[in-house]
Amino acid sequence: MEEDMQKLFGDKHLSTKEMMHRTLKYLKPERARFCLALFLILINVGLDVILPMFIRTVVDNLTSPAISLRIIIGVAVGYLAIRLVNQAFLYAESMILQRAGQNIVYRLRMEVFEHIENMSRNQLNEMPVGSLVTRVASYTASMSDLFTSVLVNLLRNLLTVVGVYAIMFTISWQLSLAMLGFLVVVLVTSLVFRHRVTAIFREERKSISDLNTFLNENLSGMKLIQVFLRESGKDKEMLEKNEALRRARFRVTVAFGIYRPFISMLYMLSIAVTFSLGVALALTPGMIVAFYLYLSNFFNPIQNLADQLNNLQKALTASERLFNLLDVSPEVRDKPDAVAVDRFKGKIEFRHVWFAYNPDEWILRDVSFVIQPGETCAFVGATGAGKTTILSLIVRNFEIQKGQILIDDRDITEIQIKSLRRAVGQMLQDVFLFSGTVRSNITLNDPRFTEEEIEAAVKYVNADSFISRQKHGLDEEVIARGENFSQGERQLLSFARTVLHHPQILILDEATANIDTETEVLIQQSLEKIRTIGTMLVVAHRLSTIQHADQIVVLQNGEVIERGTHQELLRHRGYYYKLYQLQFENGEGA
Repeated sequence: MEEDMQKLFGDKHLSTKEMMHRTLKYLKPERARFCLALFLILINVGLDVILPMFIRTVVDNLTSPAISLRIIIGVAVGYLAIRLVNQAFLYAESMILQRAGQNIVYRLRMEVFEHIENMSRNQLNEMPVGSLVTRVASYTASMSDLFTSVLVNLLRNLLTVVGVYAIMFTISWQLSLAMLGFLVVVLVTSLVFRHRVTAIFREERKSISDLNTFLNENLSGMKLIQVFLRESGKDKEMLEKNEALRRARFRVTVAFGIYRPFISMLYMLSIAVTFSLGVALALTPGMIVAFYLYLSNFFNPIQNLADQLNNLQKALTASERLFNLLDVSPEVRDKPDAVAVDRFKGKIEFRHVWFAYNPDEWILRDVSFVIQPGETCAFVGATGAGKTTILSLIVRNFEIQKGQILIDDRDITEIQIKSLRRAVGQMLQDVFLFSGTVRSNITLNDPRFTEEEIEAAVKYVNADSFISRQKHGLDEEVIARGENFSQGERQLLSFARTVLHHPQILILDEATANIDTETEVLIQQSLEKIRTIGTMLVVAHRLSTIQHADQIVVLQNGEVIERGTHQELLRHRGYYYKLYQLQFENGEGA
């Protein structure tokens, strides 16, 4: 699985420097907010650093013969005032960072989604949906934590450590030097810990991605699993994925289970050294108490650094995988000088086209044909002959290796992809309907279409025959994948969707397969109307549905072996004639 992910996503280990450099560029649009937050952090750290000095003053005054109640009350009021200001600034800082962080992750999530939209059909077919969902949803959330919490707290803790140590040094340089030894041990331990935990977090992220991919695929195919009684087999696979994630997370727990107690032990030792050495150096009680409080403020940020390193590593691992996805170049892209075409006449020409999904495994071999504007051309052949591939190449779902494909005598690589696909309406055998309403599935939530245009398209393809029977008409709810509609009804909705978008070229890939007899009549009537819209390319299993095509292209093993009208091909008595006779004998060709 890991090798497949590396092949598909180009997953590679990026250096921390490279990841931070790429990550920080997302800060630029929000730099004003982050500068303000940084200013507030500096104030808050300063306030935190001076607070123990108030306690020192109180303790020294309590042990002084000339104790002053006024001084103690004044110190207490000052302490409370600083605390209130501190909390107010913390609230303001948090709100600023959350706004900035959410803006960043919003833009990042859109960037990743738009990048996926630009990928070729081949790339999308190979990439597990679960892994893509994890990267778009989960990993961008981790990036949000990076901006709103991790980096900020790292900075706060580092500033606190520096500030506290500076104050400690002014209290007692001897004690401070002793604490420096503890600091060195903590830093070395943290560096070793971070190096170790990096690999563990990569394994954890991989396990999460594998589990999400498995769940996405198997929950979508649960009906098939139940039909073939594969529940026990899938339970075993789920157990393996779940166990891999459990082991990875247990290793994280073990690593932190060793690190945190070790840091706590150093903290306890430092307290013992503080009191022992403080008495030996004849420090005042207030100085010893203040040093003790500073010691707590000194070690707490260091302990927090462990958690922040944990979160930082999670965020960096997430950003690494996001950047790997963003680094995957779309296989099909516009040329720099590609032009937009408003309208096509509909002439389509293949000139000596060769195509292979995998190197040297040719699906199409030297395919050539011409379809004139407004013609209906049908493609016939056995499974794997290359019929569907030809339709996919016209809209540049894939790039050919040799030859040319032209529309209106212009090479399609010279046409902007959006412009090309806008002109081509595709009606496929497997109709995909989104959760929503009948209306939203026809318009695809495009607000340009009026109610009159929607109703006209629905009526044009005979979809009104079943939509009118729905309780809410066009506003009838569509559940996931349109399971509350029959396959024929879903196909009619697909026709309405295509007609509404005013294509000049129409593609039908087995659009009439597996349809009940009653709905087939409606679909055939719709097809007769749709034929008048523009050039039509049809792949059909039943030859009876393509008898009236202007030309029929017969394919075998990726090569054109026959071409002509239905009657011409029957008179030729070749491969098409044999197919027709076979279907006629089986009752399909009548």
